[in-house]
Amino acid sequence: MNPREEIAALREEIAQHNAAYYLRDEPLIPDIEYDALVRRLAALEKEHPDLASETPIGATPENTFAPVTHAVAMLSLDNVFDDDETVAWVQRVARGLEIDPSQVTVTAEPKIDGLAVSLTYLDGELTLGATRGNGTVGEDVTENVRTIANIPPRISSTGRVDVRGEVYIARADFEKLNAAQRAASAKEFANPRNAAAGSLRQKDPRVTATRPLSFLAYQVVVNDSHELASVARHRDVLAQLAAWGFDVSDETTVCVGAAEIVAAEHRFAAIRHDLRYDIDGLVYKLDDLASREALGFTSRAPRWAIARKLPPEEQTTTLIAIEVSVGRTGRVTPYAVLEPVVVAGSTVQMATLHNEDQVRLKDVRPGDQVIVRKAGDVIPEVVSAVLGRGETRAEPWIFPTNCPDCHAPLVRREGESDTYCTNRACPAQQVQQIVHFASRGAMDIEGLGEQRVAQLIEAGLLVDVADLYELSTSHIAALDGLGELSATALVSAIATSKSQPLSRLLVGLGIRHVGPVAARVIARHFGSLAAVAAASVEALAALDGVGSVIADSMVTYMGSQEGRERISRLIALEVAVSESSGDSLPATLAGRAVVITGTVPGFTRDEGEAAVIARGGSSPGSVSKKTYCVVVGDAPGQSKLTKAAELGIPVVLSENFPQLLETGEIPS
Repeated sequence: MNPREEIAALREEIAQHNAAYYLRDEPLIPDIEYDALVRRLAALEKEHPDLASETPIGATPENTFAPVTHAVAMLSLDNVFDDDETVAWVQRVARGLEIDPSQVTVTAEPKIDGLAVSLTYLDGELTLGATRGNGTVGEDVTENVRTIANIPPRISSTGRVDVRGEVYIARADFEKLNAAQRAASAKEFANPRNAAAGSLRQKDPRVTATRPLSFLAYQVVVNDSHELASVARHRDVLAQLAAWGFDVSDETTVCVGAAEIVAAEHRFAAIRHDLRYDIDGLVYKLDDLASREALGFTSRAPRWAIARKLPPEEQTTTLIAIEVSVGRTGRVTPYAVLEPVVVAGSTVQMATLHNEDQVRLKDVRPGDQVIVRKAGDVIPEVVSAVLGRGETRAEPWIFPTNCPDCHAPLVRREGESDTYCTNRACPAQQVQQIVHFASRGAMDIEGLGEQRVAQLIEAGLLVDVADLYELSTSHIAALDGLGELSATALVSAIATSKSQPLSRLLVGLGIRHVGPVAARVIARHFGSLAAVAAASVEALAALDGVGSVIADSMVTYMGSQEGRERISRLIALEVAVSESSGDSLPATLAGRAVVITGTVPGFTRDEGEAAVIARGGSSPGSVSKKTYCVVVGDAPGQSKLTKAAELGIPVVLSENFPQLLETGEIPS
């Protein structure tokens, strides 16, 4: 894979993990593996700056809440993982400010493992609450944040003030919440972070109001208030936030010089279990606000702040057995069944072992004492065995040769570490495929969870995703535990999903390497499911953000007997057959690539790109020789403007964007 393809694949993979973490509250990999992906991408983009993108990788908000464009982007922070990396960051800051490293002054604040939220106050009144989303566009959760007891509904300020902070559930409150769930025979929450995120994103604010959410403020990003007009230091901003009635961290300290900054890391590591909330690190921010302005930002993070990730927690327990699970693609994943142990505040009974190679490398066996870690304080994994001298151990575990569900042969693909079930009709795969198809990020079919899907398959009513659209109320109502009312609601939800855009269907089909970003590019370009099914590798690979790996995967899927039959049925059933319905706009930009940089009045970033695509054009994220023109809004990316000047690409001012859309001609 060449650098361009690897960068595109990494950005796509990271975007998928961001969506799983920020939108669905269902992280797919440990934090440490995610950090490795981000680091690899950063290294590649540093080696190939011409391939770097200015667009931060985020999680595009779904349709549950109204979109909100942040006045100031909610950027991620770069991470450091040890003392040496922290010192190196201090030295970079010192060079940027042309001062001695011993003079670098920062605030050290706990990095709460919660959900980032932005609050907008106009003349003292709380008017908007929004999630981070993809950093540029978040979700409007105003009515939900109003239910959080320690968020002031009004503050003594004038003008506009945007306050940033973290929504979380305190440890004591989390224990009470799960105790109540147990008393009600309801499912317990996995950890405080997921419970907080899921609670804040409830469709009904009355449900949010029943959850013990708290808010901790740590930043002001828009400030028209006279109270902060002359404030020059971040510590004073925090003091004003406290004066307005916000909770701020009592543990925040001011550190001067590398030695004090590094010492803060060790202090936070020592007290992390004594805090009222879970943390996964701490954040250093330059205290002097003018110095922050001087250092500025990279395309994805501030230069004046850094997150120091603390080591994930580890515990020792007994490995009872090693089992395997079968996923929707047929991938068979080994996992450890453990003697229950409390890790990072929650009880762990199972932990991932990733793949056959990892089991062999770690050489863990049933009966061993093993170290269990919650990497990123979310997903448990077995780190290693703890062996005593002369200890008698079980024989090494051997990966099964047949699927535990359907008994078909298991195969390991050449050059890969994963093992797969060869039977596409495997019940375990069918369940996971349909659950994925119905998930929120795909066709969003409410009420179609894993248990219900398994019940429908067992009853012989469901084999393929297309079968969903031929289910009747009478079929479903006959099942145990279901009646006419529940059956009617499920059939209605399935019928509603038929109007989802084509891009969501492509995600739901679970085609290898095809995530939300690539799916939108493909769907917008080809417009219909039939056109996508007929597309060639060359036509797909030519699209920005797709490339040969995704193109090969798409064509292989569409050309398989299973794929052809499924697509044919979905088209006949009129399921998500097009990206937009009733779109009859003239193709004024057919075959033309229009790059948009900066904020265009009247359009969000996605709306601007969609407007170009709706008129037959494409809207890639970078400027090249193929670019027709560059539309320039407020706060544009300088690298795009420089590249356009170098290549002689015409520039269109944002006020002329509607004329460009209407005529396809570059306004003079």
